[in-house]
Amino acid sequence: MGYGPRYPETYRQRARMIAKILRGTNPADIPVEQPARFELVINLAAAKAIGHEIPAELVLRADQVIE
Repeated sequence: MGYGPRYPETYRQRARMIAKILRGTNPADIPVEQPARFELVINLAAAKAIGHEIPAELVLRADQVIE
């Protein structure tokens, strides 16, 4: 199970910051941005292999389920 930022969105955020720098903005003037969206990924096959049962409510909330 993993919970973290959506990496494609994080890369787009970085690209916007780099574009600002290339256009002449001072890096010190660019505010720090934190990820706004996160995703929950559950690997049911790995959980089953170690004998752990994931509650159905949590599986329903997951953005991605690996079976």
